[in-house]
Amino acid sequence: MRKITSLAPGRTCLFGDHQDYLGLPVIACAIDRNIKLTAKQNDINSFVLNMIDINDVRIIDIHAAFEILEPRDYFASSLRVLRRYGCIPTAGYNITITGDIPINSGTSSSSALLMAWIRFLITAFGIDHEVTPEFISKLGYESEVLEHGEPGGMMDHFSIGAGNIVYINTKDPFSYKIIGTELKGLITGVSGVPKETIGVIGELKGNALMAIDIVKQNFPKFDLNASEIQDLDRYRNCLPDRLIPFFEAAIKNYHYTKEAQKEFEKSVLDLKKIGFWMNEHHAVLRDLLKITVPRIDNMINAALRAGAYGAKIVGSGGGGSIVVIADPKNEDLVIKAILDAGAEEAYAVSVDPGVRILENIEI
Repeated sequence: MRKITSLAPGRTCLFGDHQDYLGLPVIACAIDRNIKLTAKQNDINSFVLNMIDINDVRIIDIHAAFEILEPRDYFASSLRVLRRYGCIPTAGYNITITGDIPINSGTSSSSALLMAWIRFLITAFGIDHEVTPEFISKLGYESEVLEHGEPGGMMDHFSIGAGNIVYINTKDPFSYKIIGTELKGLITGVSGVPKETIGVIGELKGNALMAIDIVKQNFPKFDLNASEIQDLDRYRNCLPDRLIPFFEAAIKNYHYTKEAQKEFEKSVLDLKKIGFWMNEHHAVLRDLLKITVPRIDNMINAALRAGAYGAKIVGSGGGGSIVVIADPKNEDLVIKAILDAGAEEAYAVSVDPGVRILENIEI
């Protein structure tokens, strides 16, 4: 009988929200809030999933094929995907799932659960592939996005799978690189306002792609990945007014992400400069894509008034969380300001090394 414990962190997006589904780069990092999955082998040929935090129990037959998927059933879709790679369950497990990632907050609790589940399955049953951070990340993306036909991108899975601070090039050919392992003064603020992921992403993605397509029709040589912020006026005039904000947001956020990348590649990080570009990025998310809500705005304004260098909304928007960069010596004051502005939670976070197995023993 075996006991396996896997751990997967949450993530925060530093730069590049609403960019990965456009083939534009993202800078994100895994943070030390986690989902922990503890599995003990049983003799009933079923996975008994005890999800403590939501007071739910689910039982899955290890032979279930899941020919039809229920929306957002990532336990099922990942089992389907892993079978194609030769990961075939041969024994049942009693599984306890706990975590301290706020649910529906924009810090990827669902993707962290999926990645912890995938890492457990591979450890328990093997797989016909070299197990690398990139491979595990791709399995997460296939299971959550491709298998369900959802509109999201790769950021969550590669942030959690690779860990650390990653620069993710989502354009084909895809690549990523770790650009840091530590970021002092990093704070998460949780609004308590539930985010709305699928609808928000679907609408914004659709409008951005429509705008880009119209620009390409008028300028056949246009390449989004080669675009520069000074080119905006050249292309804006061919777009209907309602699509201009989505095109402008893509170009500006791409520019700010590239500028931030330059800062992360320096031997000594300038938190003030990183904060400046974070503020520029947030202005686009707030004013052009309009994905903030009043409580998020209040939290960000309070953090900046308390001396934070930069702050922005995280993830799809409509609620969720913020990420803040501050002088590490000023963290407590900034956290208090965020809480006083109505946040449900606010806390300092550290960069996490990514999804991993904590325990794999015979019992």
